[in-house]
Amino acid sequence: MKIRVCVDRGGTFTDCIAFVPNSIQPPGTPQSTGFRTLVVKLLSVDPQNYQDAPREGIRRILELATGKKHPRDQPLDISNLEIIRMGTTVATNALLERKGARTVLLTTKGFKDLLHIGNQSRPDIFDISISKPDVLYEQVLEVDERVTLVGFTAVTDRPLVIPKDDPSYVKGVSGEWVRIIKKPDLTKIEHKLRNLLSMGITSVAICFIHSFTFPEHEILVEQLCRKLGFEHVARSSDTSPMVKMVPRGTSATADGYLTPVIKQYLKSFFSGFDKKIQEKVDGKYPVKIEFMQSDGGLVHVDNFDGYRAILSGPAGGVVGYAMTSWEKNGKPVIGFDMGGTSTDVSRFGGQYEHVFESITAGIPIQAPQLDINTVAAGGGSVLSFRNGMFTVGPESASANPGPACYRKGGPLAITDANLLLGRLVPDYFPKIFGKTEKEPLDKQQTIKQFTELQRKITQFLKERQHEDQSVKQTEMSLDEIAYGFVQVANESMCRPIRALTQGKGYNSKDHILACFGGAGGQHAFAIARTLGIKQILIHKYSSILSAYGLGLADVVKEAQTPCAQEYDPKNMKSLKEKAQILQEQCVAALKEQGFPDDHISTQIFLNLRYQGTDTQLMTLKPSDDWNFEKVFESQYQQEFGFTLPDRKIFVDDIRIRGTGHSIATGSQVTWTQVHQELKKIKIIAADKPERSESVYWKATGRTATPVYLLEKLKQGTKIVGPALIIDATATIAVEPDTHCIITSEHVVGILDESTQKSIDTAMDPIMLSVFGHRFMSIAEQMGRTLQKTSISTNIKERLDFSCALFGPDGGLVANAPHIPVHLGSMQEAVKWQMNHCKSIKEGDVLLTNHPAAGGSHLPDITVITPVFDHGKIAFFVASRGHHADIGGMQPGSMPPNSRELYQEGAAIKSFKLVQNGAFDESGITKLLLEEPSKFEGCSGTRCLKDNISDLKAQVAANHRGITLIKSLIEEYTLPVVQAYMGYIRENAELAVRDLLQQAAKKHGNVLESVDFMDDGSPIQLKISIEPNGSAVFDFEGTGPEVYGNTNAPTSVTYSAIIYCLRCLIKLDMPLNQGALAPITVKIPQSSLLNPSETAAVVGGNVLTSQRLCDVIFKAFKACAASQGCCNNFTFGMGNKDKDGNERQGFGYYETIAGGAGAGPNWHGRSGVHTHMTNTRITDPEILERRYPVLLHQFGLRAHSGGEGEFTGGDGVIREIEFLETLDVSILSERRVYAPYGLEGGAPGKPGQNLLLRKTQDGYRTLNFGGKNATVVHAGDRIRIETPGAGGFGSKSNKRKQTQIQVNVKKAGGSLQNYHDTQYQ
Repeated sequence: MKIRVCVDRGGTFTDCIAFVPNSIQPPGTPQSTGFRTLVVKLLSVDPQNYQDAPREGIRRILELATGKKHPRDQPLDISNLEIIRMGTTVATNALLERKGARTVLLTTKGFKDLLHIGNQSRPDIFDISISKPDVLYEQVLEVDERVTLVGFTAVTDRPLVIPKDDPSYVKGVSGEWVRIIKKPDLTKIEHKLRNLLSMGITSVAICFIHSFTFPEHEILVEQLCRKLGFEHVARSSDTSPMVKMVPRGTSATADGYLTPVIKQYLKSFFSGFDKKIQEKVDGKYPVKIEFMQSDGGLVHVDNFDGYRAILSGPAGGVVGYAMTSWEKNGKPVIGFDMGGTSTDVSRFGGQYEHVFESITAGIPIQAPQLDINTVAAGGGSVLSFRNGMFTVGPESASANPGPACYRKGGPLAITDANLLLGRLVPDYFPKIFGKTEKEPLDKQQTIKQFTELQRKITQFLKERQHEDQSVKQTEMSLDEIAYGFVQVANESMCRPIRALTQGKGYNSKDHILACFGGAGGQHAFAIARTLGIKQILIHKYSSILSAYGLGLADVVKEAQTPCAQEYDPKNMKSLKEKAQILQEQCVAALKEQGFPDDHISTQIFLNLRYQGTDTQLMTLKPSDDWNFEKVFESQYQQEFGFTLPDRKIFVDDIRIRGTGHSIATGSQVTWTQVHQELKKIKIIAADKPERSESVYWKATGRTATPVYLLEKLKQGTKIVGPALIIDATATIAVEPDTHCIITSEHVVGILDESTQKSIDTAMDPIMLSVFGHRFMSIAEQMGRTLQKTSISTNIKERLDFSCALFGPDGGLVANAPHIPVHLGSMQEAVKWQMNHCKSIKEGDVLLTNHPAAGGSHLPDITVITPVFDHGKIAFFVASRGHHADIGGMQPGSMPPNSRELYQEGAAIKSFKLVQNGAFDESGITKLLLEEPSKFEGCSGTRCLKDNISDLKAQVAANHRGITLIKSLIEEYTLPVVQAYMGYIRENAELAVRDLLQQAAKKHGNVLESVDFMDDGSPIQLKISIEPNGSAVFDFEGTGPEVYGNTNAPTSVTYSAIIYCLRCLIKLDMPLNQGALAPITVKIPQSSLLNPSETAAVVGGNVLTSQRLCDVIFKAFKACAASQGCCNNFTFGMGNKDKDGNERQGFGYYETIAGGAGAGPNWHGRSGVHTHMTNTRITDPEILERRYPVLLHQFGLRAHSGGEGEFTGGDGVIREIEFLETLDVSILSERRVYAPYGLEGGAPGKPGQNLLLRKTQDGYRTLNFGGKNATVVHAGDRIRIETPGAGGFGSKSNKRKQTQIQVNVKKAGGSLQNYHDTQYQ
């Protein structure tokens, strides 16, 4: 037996654990049987002392194990090494720092910009510079090849007709029929590839449309690339054989970009060892080297790929806590991994939870990854006091320079707060700092910087007290400040844990908290108490559990194939045969690595979804039969709260996970026995502590706290808090009213019942931050509930909805920033109901969508529920969702040519949807189905069933909000909760006043601007700013109400103002009614922005709202105009054919990206949604699978952005061919008036819509206009060219863009997927 080493290279520290046979000993030490463990912890980046941290860690282990020197400048001796297992951040770092291989993307003609556009959303809705990670490829080469799917799934009542003996029709891998339109010309491609090789580009990524089911064209080009000598070729149909071109293409690009970096790193890593490490003997390497993949499985170093390596490090931690914390049939476990740079949260309930499409380090990846969610709060998270609030992160001090106490000139961080509080004891912390790498933490520097921050906080509090006598506290001690930051960090970490559990139908309280990571032990008890968790497990290797988990992990081989079959008995034989082939592939691969049959197991998964939805669930085969349907429905019920028994189930993919069970630590690995051990353990009192330290605790203040060394604590010892338990690499802060039991492998934390320290209604800046998180968490969880329980595509999949919390006055408290146009308008709807409903009782739920009652446009239905406390309304909760149809003159209720409100569908000022707890289905059916059809040329809703289901989902979302608010009131009392509601509003008001005062200093007290709609209607604004930061927004001079549909309800103007102000503040702050408190808005009656009750408004919500933003930003000289449009495009077919016969119809609606305006230090982003919308666009492969269309082009509209010192973003070109007779409409703006440039910048190009009518000779091209509808026939096309954006500054001053920091999260699990659709 030889040494087995596991190494986890994290962002700040590299952790190494070695299992050393006792037969290997330093000279003079007797040999024995068994193993011992050695632990080494070192900085991940320390270029002054070593080049590679993992290799340095192995070197130190060899020295400790053998007692022999292994000089850094000599190759490492491998004679005592048997296994090296690694988790590494090499791939993650290459992504974050954009230091991958020079890569070219080969893609289908017409889609060269597809990966740049992506799903067209922006990552942060309030970032007008749109700091978005760029593509990974350096060059793109369009290949003139094309295939498409035959038939479409939007209707199911038509047989599929395939021409006989036509070789252009073939069956794809998924079972779908494919029509080959054009094959690639390899001769032309070869010439272009040779040119790229001569430029030094050595890596290729290939992604052709529909290659998930028809990979032949990709294979041909791959073979050509390999023949020409490209070093690495990533083929999308191989790396990620799943439908959706965008994530499959970015996955292939990530592989092409990262795998060469991995190979280069391995070459460098190996260079420090004896060269024999890479030489096989009898077909085997002398040292077995395996790497952890993102899915939690190990892979041999020869098969380690870049795109599967991104979560290599965190994955080891998940395996570690799962194997050491979970008991079969016991409570599920929350993994809480707090490191130096960030914190990872995950959940384990007996099976590893995977996501298959995620955004990691800013890049969409389509591959199995553990559902790990990164929070920007770690030991290195930077502390700051902004705008009266304590903030933690998202900036990190990282490893270099690190926190202030690291002796490298770093900023204050969470580590400093724990050091000042006494929760870190420098004498027991690794002495690895300073020039000699032997100095302890510098507590004096920490105190110095906290003292400077204390002065800033004191000054702010005194100024606030002068303005507001209710502010009692004007001074805070250093302890209070440091603990305040710890509280805020804890709350920010609790927020995603709640979403990960409660958001998926689980109760946080019913879990165990498994805490690990170097900083986790200092926060575990506070986190558990906040979440209501009663038990904490901290493994003896908690600070290095990611490394330890590598030793417990198994080798995994996965195989997957796309499928497009119904889950039906007639297809069962085919499904089983395909699964069997994949199983045999996995087993053979594992046998090749030396695993015997009894060490190999396989799991069969089917990726299932209900017909007509995009919500897939990867479903594990039951152990005893092939009844996937039962498991799928149970999983669906758990996740979403309902099933769809009337819909068929389809299989999208077949996946096999083969596992080679390995024992890397020298002893049989089983699930933890800690829970059984606790039942039998004999409790003993603690021995005398090592020493006493002065530690600050919230419950007791500064307290003499006993310090225990973990290695000296006997099994069964009970440690009563407060106490510190310290080992070589971690500190556990045992809080008052808690205790610990020491078992053979764990410190088991148990939380006793305790009373929280009471909080009064006086303003506390710490609790201000905590309540900010809690209020936002309520709105977020309401949104999660709505998304889960809704059924329509618009709400469930496009997530076109918003949820919010309001005070008893109807003013906004917290609005999770879902859809920008909803931001300020929902409170107008709540206030209208308060003023006009005579009686609102507990159990009532109100419904409204009328523009005169605070609505935006009619498809946006708002559901409002009062929250009662002791018989009085304490709060309101509301949810607004875009319904697919509510009647009117055209399917989709978005007619481009409406003139009156009734033509746009059902208009409801107020209706009690629920009264005394009873849902009034007959009443709402009458309003949606019967009332709109009374008008000439109009119909009632065309999808009543979906309307009813989504309204019930909105009621459920509101109920979730009520439950959470009542829980908050129970925890803190109603007066305290309402007091902090007021303080949060005051905080937002202060931020806006400060912004306006700064604007007045820069631009003067009066700001003015005007812009025009395409019909010539002006939108004119004059902003008058007072010295105290209040302002009047006066729209006098705005054009009159139009006989069209671009009229905007007044609520839309409020939304535009609050959105623009939040963007200009540029700080993370709660968005609420306070932001409008200093603002007086004046809008002329009967104008475009304040129309009569019967005016058509559907375009006002999606078009005029965008122009409003341009006008406001122009007044502040903030940025040039963006595209100023949502480009609303619809097509479909009705439920009756031309002869009046009933048929199955469908409708499709999308909004299309354009250019973003340039600013004073940035170029405008091209091909992105801006300002008041941020909905995603359908992937090209899903579009062509579902509808009878052919997407010819979706790319950037070159040179449509205005020139300037900084160039405006380009619009896009979207050209679609229709394969059947369909109804088509477009509702758009900026087709006449160009998006303005600013400060000498040129305007962007206006958009245009072209209708291409198919003729015998080709096409007849017609200008379709900005707002129009028609009937198209097979062969007709529409070409939508969206507007570019304005430039900023004179072209003569053109210079490079200032580097803008792009914050991306390392691990984007299920929460990040939801976030990226909602918070953009």
